[in-house]
Amino acid sequence: MIWGCKGTVKGTDYQQVQNERGNWKLVWDEEFDYTGLPDSTKWSYDTAGNAWGWGNHEAQYYTVARPENARVEGGVLKITALKEAMGGKEYTSARLLTKGKGDWLYGRFEIRAKLPTGRGAWPAIWMLPTDWEYGGWPASGEIDIMENVGFDPDTIVASAHTQSYYHSIGTQKNARFACPDSYTDFHVYTLEWEPDEYRMYLDDTLQFTFKNEGRGYEVWPFDKRFHLLLNLAIGGDWGGIQGIDDSLFPLVYEVDYVRVYEKEL
Repeated sequence: MIWGCKGTVKGTDYQQVQNERGNWKLVWDEEFDYTGLPDSTKWSYDTAGNAWGWGNHEAQYYTVARPENARVEGGVLKITALKEAMGGKEYTSARLLTKGKGDWLYGRFEIRAKLPTGRGAWPAIWMLPTDWEYGGWPASGEIDIMENVGFDPDTIVASAHTQSYYHSIGTQKNARFACPDSYTDFHVYTLEWEPDEYRMYLDDTLQFTFKNEGRGYEVWPFDKRFHLLLNLAIGGDWGGIQGIDDSLFPLVYEVDYVRVYEKEL
C-alpha cells in the first residue's frame, strides 16, 4: 500500500497555509524567489568532512558558493551533483545548512522538494544539533526528515538517531514508506517537533512518530536547538551499496521552499 504520495501544487499561498496550520505561526522561510547563489543570510556551506568522507565514505566533494553545484533559478534551489574530479574526489555536490542563521528548539518544518534518482544518489533533508551539548554524534541527536537512496527510488526513510537508538548498534528507530513519484513530482516533507514527541509527514500524511520516553538525553536529546541541512551525497556506505551509475550525471535535487513555524500558545 502507498500512503501520502499525491504530489503538491507549487506556490501555496501564505494565508492558506496559515489557515490550514491553525496555531502554527510562520517564523522563518525561504521561498527561493530570486536568481543566483543561495541567500547567504540564510544558508552556509558545510565542507568540514570533505577530507574524511563524512563518516559514511561518501564519494563527493562539497563545494562553497559554486553555482554549478548550488544555485537558485526558476523559483527553486537546485543542488547539482557533477561527475568531475575535485579535492581528491570524483564528484562534486553541495551541502547547505542554516546553522547560526536558523536554529530552533521545536517547531513545524516544511520542505517541498523533488528528488534525483539513480544508483549512487543520496539526497537528504535533516537536522543536527547546533551546540552539541550532550556530546558528539549520536549523543546529541540527529533528525532525518527525509532520506532516499537512488537504488531504492520509490522509498522514503525518516529516522531518529540518539545514544540509545542508532543504526550502528542495530537499535535505530525509523519508518520506510513508499512514494514512487518522489523524483518526478514535488512533495512536502514535514517535521512537527514538540517536547513530548516528533512526527514526520509526507504531504500531510503521518508516517513516523518518535516519542520522548522520559529516560534522559540518551533517548531524547531533542530538547536543545537544531538547524536544517539540505544535501545531495553520492555513494557512501548506504547510497553506494549498489555502486554509482556515472551515466546519470548531472543529478539535480530541487527544493521549492523551506518554511518553519512555531506553535502559538
